[in-house]
Amino acid sequence: MSKTEYDVDICIIGAGSGGLSVAAGAAMIGRSVVLFEAEAMGGDCLNYGCVPSKALIAAGKHAKAFSTGEAFGVAVAKPKVNFETVKAHIQGVIDHIAPVDSQKRFEGLGCTVIRERAGFRDARTVESKTTLVRAKRFVISTGSRASVLPIPGLDDVPYLTNETIFSMKTQPSHLLIIGAGPIGLELGQSFRRLGSDVTIIDISKPLHRSEPEHADILIKALEDEGIVFKTLAKTEQVSKTAKGVKIAFEDGSHVEGSHLLLAAGRSAVMDGLNLDAAGITHTKRGIVTDDYLVTSNKKVYAIGDVAFDKNGHCRGGLTHAAGFHAGQVVKSLYFLPPGINAKATTNRMPAVVYSEPELASIGLTEAQAIEKGVFKKSVEFEFDENDRAIAERTNYGGVKIVLGKGGKILGASIVGQSAGEILHMISVAMANNIKIGGLTGIISPYPTRSEAVKRAASSYYTETVFGPKFQFLAKLWTRFH
Repeated sequence: MSKTEYDVDICIIGAGSGGLSVAAGAAMIGRSVVLFEAEAMGGDCLNYGCVPSKALIAAGKHAKAFSTGEAFGVAVAKPKVNFETVKAHIQGVIDHIAPVDSQKRFEGLGCTVIRERAGFRDARTVESKTTLVRAKRFVISTGSRASVLPIPGLDDVPYLTNETIFSMKTQPSHLLIIGAGPIGLELGQSFRRLGSDVTIIDISKPLHRSEPEHADILIKALEDEGIVFKTLAKTEQVSKTAKGVKIAFEDGSHVEGSHLLLAAGRSAVMDGLNLDAAGITHTKRGIVTDDYLVTSNKKVYAIGDVAFDKNGHCRGGLTHAAGFHAGQVVKSLYFLPPGINAKATTNRMPAVVYSEPELASIGLTEAQAIEKGVFKKSVEFEFDENDRAIAERTNYGGVKIVLGKGGKILGASIVGQSAGEILHMISVAMANNIKIGGLTGIISPYPTRSEAVKRAASSYYTETVFGPKFQFLAKLWTRFH
């Protein structure tokens, strides 16, 4: 059987957030595009990640609200959770967003969408079961999936990942989560609020790359809601029990639960890509790219979770990182002179743990800035001095901004309600090279939580403005008024 052949401007493998953004950008400026996707359009984010998890978090917040009204004069009640309706809510949110990522929409933009798995035949050709594509440029955007850890006994135990947890038949009575990163914390808190017991297990300290004082606030909040943490724990064996799953640890202790969720890292998806045939350098971790996302085959880019640097560090890991990568690739291909690429490395990629409280960060932590030898000072402001937070009785956490020479903003961390939204202010400042002084000129509406950013920034000048030198100058100046 002969294959349908195409000769196009760009061929994209993977219709997740990165691949779709490249396809849309290229098609909208009149380029010919072939887009391969063997599984669900929209990739992990729409179907198994960001979207369903945030829908679940919303359900958990509504359940939690039943127990938080007493201080406001609202009687406490126990929520009645219908897990089938929770799942229907999650699927409804996915269905609402799905048309934006659909095959129909992208075909309407002019893309040829092939719903098959594809791989390289040679350095200039990609093929699937029915199709052969030659293109001027290729983009690999196949994303990642949950890592399956080499734990003894795991192969004999039913376990969940982010791809299966939203469609499981029954709500866990006791959910065991291996992995104390953002996914584990977000899903753990949500299921706890919906009525499940939750134990989170990790070999490391939770959120150990975050500002430690802010990570501690989040972990304490989760513990106060009843989540049990077993960290710095080495898993020895996983086994099936009559009621679910048992995890045994090297110290002789164990924990039993009804369900097991694996949330300890992600692995790049490279199945069937046949990268060697195209001369593309790769490792077990992912595809090696330069700072412009170009692979060892100069006609091929890799973006998002599948793209790694030469030191084995993932360049993606976040939906908005894949979107940023896509924008840089489109810029390189269609908006810059030939031979010039847009750099895709950045020191200001934001990240948010969408728990309650939220933990948002951007750039360097204080410890990282010290290690790099660029740290000068950190400025902070706590929400227990923020009037909006006090009025709403959620006055935990605060803002911390890490500064370098001359007030240069190196990074920031915010823990508290709406931290991810507040982080935008600092992201804008860093994107436009605005120093700390620029944040002091903001006129913040009162009362808002985001005032905390201005208050933190203003504290940078407290010693200077209100110190002895300026007191003397003010006293002298008043003689002339």
